Amino acid sequence: MRGLTVWFWALTSAAAAILGAAASSSSSWVADGTVLELDDSNFESAISALDLVLVDFHAPWCGHCKRLSPQLDAAAPELASLKNPIVIAKVNADKYTSLARKYGVDGYPTLKLFIHGVPQEYKGPRKADLLVSYLKKFAAPDVTLLDSDSAVADFVGAAGTFFPVYVGFGLDESLISELGLKYKRKAWFSVAKDFSEDLMMLYDFDKVPALVSLHPSYDERHVFYGPFEEEFLEDFIKQSLLPLAIPINYDTLKSLDDDERKIVLTIVEDEDEEKSKNLIKILKSAASANRDLVFGYVGIKQWEDFAETFGANKKTKLPKMVVWDRMEEYLTVNGSESIDGEDQASQVSQFLEGYKEGRTIKEKVGGSVSLTAFISSFIGIGTVYILVFVVATIILIRKATEEEPLRVGRGDKVDHATSSTAEAESSEHKAGEKED
Repeated sequence: MRGLTVWFWALTSAAAAILGAAASSSSSWVADGTVLELDDSNFESAISALDLVLVDFHAPWCGHCKRLSPQLDAAAPELASLKNPIVIAKVNADKYTSLARKYGVDGYPTLKLFIHGVPQEYKGPRKADLLVSYLKKFAAPDVTLLDSDSAVADFVGAAGTFFPVYVGFGLDESLISELGLKYKRKAWFSVAKDFSEDLMMLYDFDKVPALVSLHPSYDERHVFYGPFEEEFLEDFIKQSLLPLAIPINYDTLKSLDDDERKIVLTIVEDEDEEKSKNLIKILKSAASANRDLVFGYVGIKQWEDFAETFGANKKTKLPKMVVWDRMEEYLTVNGSESIDGEDQASQVSQFLEGYKEGRTIKEKVGGSVSLTAFISSFIGIGTVYILVFVVATIILIRKATEEEPLRVGRGDKVDHATSSTAEAESSEHKAGEKED
């Protein structure tokens, strides 16, 4: 009996020690404003214990990583002070390669946001103040309840310009709660219970219930009056996640990942020219009437390599319109090769009519340099380098003789700096800027 008692107490003590160690491990991870250094031994523990973690997978020799580091250090205290704090952590992916492989890191720096342990690619800016503004979205409630005009104004102002904002006026919260959760990573959602007629005039709706979508960075507003069944609500939300006419660059291409609609792409000389701005207004009108398509535009001055993949350059008769499904082919419309006439609204209508009637010509996305830049914007420049290396190695192996076999060794690490034509502060983060 004495032996059984000793065994019981030993087992109880061991269990308590294990539970105590687990509790200690969990409680050791706190959002105190410092940047955590994670490795193979503590990564999973930190990710499991903390709700929101932005992880920087970096390499000590990477130039971009060195420039990013002080921005993350500056952002960490502000993010830690949020009601639902966000922690910033770093992993030396060059040393802890198993973690890099596990999370698909193919270039440096790679930022991933872990939400309750689930990773997603971070697609936001990398300057400290903009990074903080961007990440606040992920710490916010699924749907925020607003009880006054000032509360609505504060909510819209605090939301910033990175994500669209949805405000339901006189709308039952239960109608959009599930959609607020589903699209939380892409937009802000709120419901206003008390508001004045002045606010109705400000947001340009004349009856309730109404769901208003705002695109602060594009100065766009859309109003939905129902029906408020989930199917119709979701269609409105999905279609208004993007502006009516979207400028095409590295970041906006990524935002189209989950959108299955084809892109009506208009190529101009320079997006900032007055004649291009007038054309963009026409494209917005066309987009309002053709919500089954995404309307985008790109200037040769802004992204020449991308424009060249569609056969457009400085010698091409512009503007040029094509329909692209983001694969290796695109469509032109017979008789609408360019829209450079005086009545561009009619020409855009004729292009869309010709596309829907099937009067199209199939073309291949082309241009070796341009296509590389295009691919890299989706899969990462590191992956492109790997593919090029593999192809080159295969060619060398085929040429090698049996007497003089090919010997392959490890080369020195190189800090591959790349550049981008997008100049906006908020679009600093680009796949092509990752370091191998």
